[in-house]
Amino acid sequence: MRSFVMAALAGTVAGAVLTAEIAGPVLAQEQSDSMSVYQQLDLFGDIFERIRSQYVEEVDDGKLIEAAINGMLTSLDPHSSYLAPNDAEDMRVQTRGEFGGLGIEVTQEDGFVKVVSPMDGTPADEAGIQSGDYITHVDGESILGLTLDEAVELMRGPVGSDITVTVVREGQDEPFDVTITRDTIKLTAARVRTEGDVVVLRVTTFNDQTYPNMEEGLKKAVDELGGMDNVKGFVLDLRNNPGGLLTQAIKVSDAFLNAGEIVSTRGRNPADGDRYNATEGDLADGKPLVVLINGGSASASEIVAGALQDHRRGVVVGTKSFGKGSVQTVMPVPGGGAMRLTTARYYTPSGRSIQALGVSPDIVVEQQAPEETPSEDDAAAARTRTEADLRGSLDNDSLTEDEQKQIQQEQEAALAAAHLRNQDFQLSYAIDLLKGLSALNKPE
Repeated sequence: MRSFVMAALAGTVAGAVLTAEIAGPVLAQEQSDSMSVYQQLDLFGDIFERIRSQYVEEVDDGKLIEAAINGMLTSLDPHSSYLAPNDAEDMRVQTRGEFGGLGIEVTQEDGFVKVVSPMDGTPADEAGIQSGDYITHVDGESILGLTLDEAVELMRGPVGSDITVTVVREGQDEPFDVTITRDTIKLTAARVRTEGDVVVLRVTTFNDQTYPNMEEGLKKAVDELGGMDNVKGFVLDLRNNPGGLLTQAIKVSDAFLNAGEIVSTRGRNPADGDRYNATEGDLADGKPLVVLINGGSASASEIVAGALQDHRRGVVVGTKSFGKGSVQTVMPVPGGGAMRLTTARYYTPSGRSIQALGVSPDIVVEQQAPEETPSEDDAAAARTRTEADLRGSLDNDSLTEDEQKQIQQEQEAALAAAHLRNQDFQLSYAIDLLKGLSALNKPE
């Protein structure tokens, strides 16, 4: 027993000696780092004063300092930045769902502005801007070398005014110009409609209106179909949804889950991590669910798709998402501005980070270009003649009038599905998949 205690004491003493030997260099290093920071701040002050006194034109001190702060933040990652008071107010307005502009969510890549996604029904969407487009010039002025905020500022302007952007698009040999008329953007965060006996939930952004819009629209659509028993399933369309509020992404995910983790966030300090769990209640009542994503689905959209995929609550269909797996915290700063700082990464319930990787769909379905609707003459010429077209053919007397009516309705539904397939192949695929899942789950 005595030897054990002595061994423990010896270890303690040795540890103390070792600590004393190391503490000196460590303290010296910390002091050296501290001095280096002060020297760098002195360098900044010296350069600032030289610019003020020697630059060829008089400069605005406030703008110079704002530019320095923004440069410090944007050097970290594409999503950290300084928001001047006007920009901070614009951001607060956007989360409420109404603002002026073009209607595109953008990021920066290789010095150019890259379109994450155009928002449904906005001037950019109607002008044909697509997810993945690069904007290289604004009204003929190159934006290479500008910060993202500076490039966005160039695209702002009075409602009703025109702007011409030069676009580089994959698959196009040459850049081309697109003229867009600025307008007031009024976003309906979620729109709900029915396609036959399937409810389609189109979520365009995650702002304060998203969950209330979706919940209200879902209940109305189910009522129109005569109740949940008449619903084959739901399509949650997150294509070209650039994201938004984390709180809304959690609510939308929770709408289809009864329990389990939705998302977790992990920052630099492990103690600052958060975990968000689902609560009891499924708005879709356990009906089959298909989630549509594409390269324009980012951030909050990826949280929802990842959570529903990991819990096997929905089948994810489409193409790989954008891959923005970081969390930004907006912190007010003196003067009315704000600092948007990346403070954490988020992880799906299975523990995977999708930063730079995106959510991979369970079934990859590329979107196809819409086909032109054939004229009535072309459709008549293409239609195959059947037994019923032959003169004097026998009637089918084995079916009741109600059965014949049901067959006619099924044929009309098939024709409507074929038309949708020509207009939106991915959505049509999702609906067909839902019908198959519904048939498999139908009780005998």
